[in-house]
Amino acid sequence: MPKSILLPLCLLGAVAGCAIKPENPVDYYTFRNQPLVRQVEDGMSRQEVLRIGGTPSSEVARQLHPGTCHNYILNEGGVQQPYYVTFDSAGRVDGKGFMTCERHEANRRELEQKL
Repeated sequence: MPKSILLPLCLLGAVAGCAIKPENPVDYYTFRNQPLVRQVEDGMSRQEVLRIGGTPSSEVARQLHPGTCHNYILNEGGVQQPYYVTFDSAGRVDGKGFMTCERHEANRRELEQKL
């Protein structure tokens, strides 16, 4: 491959890698049409999320930052997947993803310890 093409491809790969959440892309593909995944956005109120996703499996207080976290279990074709939605101290969405609240909190704790 010519060097003139190789460098732009490497740069594109590096930039694309920074933009991807460290979650399994298969989870997003499998559950992309679930209302919580498709409709919940940062800044939404707790009430809006409850209207979209219903009652969570559990709600836990966040330890590192003020706020709460909702655990949900998504179901698609018999496959179950944990999904969390975090809320800041004002009750607004500030995060979501394909893991439990507890795993998300542990990941955040590990990241903050490294910094």
